[in-house]
Amino acid sequence: MQTLKRYYYADPIAAFLNKTSEHLLGQLQVGSGLAGASLDTTQSDAWGEQIRILKTALVPYAQNGHIFFEYSIPRLGRRIDVVVILGPVIFVLEFKAGEHRFSAAAIDQVCDYALDLKNFHEETHLLAVAPVLIATGAPITDFTIRATTHKDGLLVPISVAPVQLVRVFGEVLAAIGGPSVSAAAWEAGRYSPTPTIIEAAQALYRGHQVSEISRHGAAADDLNQTSKTVSNIIYDSRNAKVKSICFVTGVPGAGKTLVGLNIATTHIDKASDLHSVLLSGNGPLVAILREALVRDRVAREKEVGRKVKKGTVMSEVKMFIQNVHHFRDDCLSDTSRPPVEHVALFDEAQRAWNLQQTSKFMLQKKKRPDFNQSEPEFLISCLDRHPDWAVIVCLVGGGQEINTGEAGLSEWIESLQRSFPDWHIYLSSRLTDSEYGAGAVLKSLEHRPNVFKKDELHLGVSMRSFRAENVSLLVKQVLDLEIQSAKEILREVSEKFPLKLTRDLGKAKQWLRQQARGSQRYGIVASSQAQRLKPFAIDVRYKLDPIHWFLHGKEDVRSCYYLEDVATEFHVQGLELDWACVTWDADFRYAEGGWQHHEFRGDRWNNVKKAERQRYLKNAYRVLLTRAREGMVIFVPEGDAADPTRKPQYYDPTFRYLRDLGLSEL
Repeated sequence: MQTLKRYYYADPIAAFLNKTSEHLLGQLQVGSGLAGASLDTTQSDAWGEQIRILKTALVPYAQNGHIFFEYSIPRLGRRIDVVVILGPVIFVLEFKAGEHRFSAAAIDQVCDYALDLKNFHEETHLLAVAPVLIATGAPITDFTIRATTHKDGLLVPISVAPVQLVRVFGEVLAAIGGPSVSAAAWEAGRYSPTPTIIEAAQALYRGHQVSEISRHGAAADDLNQTSKTVSNIIYDSRNAKVKSICFVTGVPGAGKTLVGLNIATTHIDKASDLHSVLLSGNGPLVAILREALVRDRVAREKEVGRKVKKGTVMSEVKMFIQNVHHFRDDCLSDTSRPPVEHVALFDEAQRAWNLQQTSKFMLQKKKRPDFNQSEPEFLISCLDRHPDWAVIVCLVGGGQEINTGEAGLSEWIESLQRSFPDWHIYLSSRLTDSEYGAGAVLKSLEHRPNVFKKDELHLGVSMRSFRAENVSLLVKQVLDLEIQSAKEILREVSEKFPLKLTRDLGKAKQWLRQQARGSQRYGIVASSQAQRLKPFAIDVRYKLDPIHWFLHGKEDVRSCYYLEDVATEFHVQGLELDWACVTWDADFRYAEGGWQHHEFRGDRWNNVKKAERQRYLKNAYRVLLTRAREGMVIFVPEGDAADPTRKPQYYDPTFRYLRDLGLSEL
């Protein structure tokens, strides 16, 4: 199979040095797809300066190495200016034309590029990688060659003036031993990224294929197979003029939302009968994805000299990512006309409201006292208005219901049985698993026609943590008190995924800052019921803006980086951090024989007795414990004997339980 060309120009260094600058600029122009077009002057000047600098710096290595210009990083939607392979080292070069200083953002940028290759490019995993930032107007500066604390072969970013680049090559090569890298093998190496949901949404919106931004191996096979199966159901339903609903299941972080985004961005044309919409009741997720897509688009248009209004882009984005409640309200305003879309993808479908919650909302907010449908039943009825065909895709997470009135999966099945006998039903073969809570109601479908089970509708491998695919399984075992299994899998997971335990929040914060590199995001999360963490300046009742927390940079006090504002399960569900600190309060505490469930009211903890609310509390911690992609620290306070609301016995058993499982203390 031919390897996708991921650069504009590449050559052995000797060939690069022998070609004229004009010839090299022409090859870059051809590689960029702009042959025959007028090349942007700024870009042409930047390439010219890079060529001039490298033609000097690489002279001592004329017979030793390879060079790549504009190497693509689809996960980040960027291109590395230059990759140079010399001896055993991969040099990642980022040039800042005319800059006189080395900004923190530029240092993070070159570090991000190097991290991407280190983590996701197969041939780079075991190699030394040196990120180098060159500010073309900067004076000569001191620099040192040193590895990061992670000891994975990635060097701390080196910031230099152009004339120092030849010295950088020499000193790095003197410090790094080993056999020379085969440029051919490196070029042919598989790129297997694991993007965050925000990165994935941006890449798909730019027109990348899911195969370009998903890992190879089990996780990618899962994702591609499921996406293809869903697409086939859509096409078959349209061609046969039938109405179908399919249920896609998956472990936390397996890519359920990514499947929905892939379909929605593929069929973004509103004039097409395949026009699709991704619907979610997760307000923070919808707001963050929309804002991220808009910012990315506006920035990219600006880079090529085009101006586009933020509002114009937002209008387009809103067409294919919508809040499910707004979609519902539009359908309520005209109960006879079908929605524009023939295909609706419901993210976190298990969180749709039951009859009681929907009726209560309709009475209080919409002044409709006679509303007698659950949210699943009403949403199906909206698509059922189409006279020819329609498809609903329910993206279902196990153990993810975290709020009052969330119906779970069973209400979707019961609604189909009650009111929609002609719909075709496609079921994930894993819907009978206990965490989906649908085993009993699925039996009612045994004698119904046009019910199909498909293994391909289950995503069984988490993509959230590319370092340890079994983190979600470990969390399930910890919460289900499967102690021996948890101990065994923890040993496997902790080899790649740092998992720490502490009773000192200051140490937890310090650890997060030390672990994160480049622009990797880190933050503190807590249960929405964690009312007695206030002595640690953790107030879950503070109204956090998730857009600021998830999208703003290190310089913004409202961002997650500052480790001041704390996100709850409602803010982070469906989203990810690279590194997370999970703060564990006495609302969900371990005791001999099992978990105890509490809520803080007034001046004391009260027992939570309703099974449904106990499940929400357990699921809240499931969400919190599955947010991290690279590593996690769990903070369990020591308690205070002088404070009756924070007695040590509320916290000590939980700490001992986690420690005895094998979590190492900071």
